Amino acid sequence: MTTIHGAVILEQGVTFAVVSVKSYVTTYTVRAVQMRQALRPYFPNMPIILMSQDNDGTPHYYGRKDIVDFLKSIRVDQIPWKSYHIY
Repeated sequence: MTTIHGAVILEQGVTFAVVSVKSYVTTYTVRAVQMRQALRPYFPNMPIILMSQDNDGTPHYYGRKDIVDFLKSIRVDQIPWKSYHIY
């Protein structure tokens, strides 16, 4: 079992997932695509946005542009994070 930190958000009629990952995942497109595919069974039928933070806490997002733009407009601590246990 693995624990991931994420959130499911409904904003402007769109339900999407945000999942916190290590920065090496969002740095490389291949890794980001693979991670999103691996997470699809746990967040079915919704866009998945990956979020990592650099050393100073600045968030970096990977995913659908309109959702990424929304997330950039809010603080990371406004996201309703919770732990998900996946198998």
